[in-house]
Amino acid sequence: MEYLPDILGWGGTALIVLAYLLVSLKKVDSGSAAYQATNLLGAMGLGVNVFYEGAWPAVALQITWGAIAAVALVSILKKRAH
Repeated sequence: MEYLPDILGWGGTALIVLAYLLVSLKKVDSGSAAYQATNLLGAMGLGVNVFYEGAWPAVALQITWGAIAAVALVSILKKRAH
């Protein structure tokens, strides 16, 4: 279990980079639920790692990154429900 924060961190990093790549190549829209969910999950995974490591500025960044993605995702899902 001591490697779990590293695994989550690398997974989170991969998800954030993947989201950026896909939006940059116009494979997904930045307003899509898939893009926002990928960013949210990436921020959560990377957030676990930086919290575990005590990298507080990076923790603040991941909380902010994840909150932005969560708000955007909720907004997208509400629009779909209507």
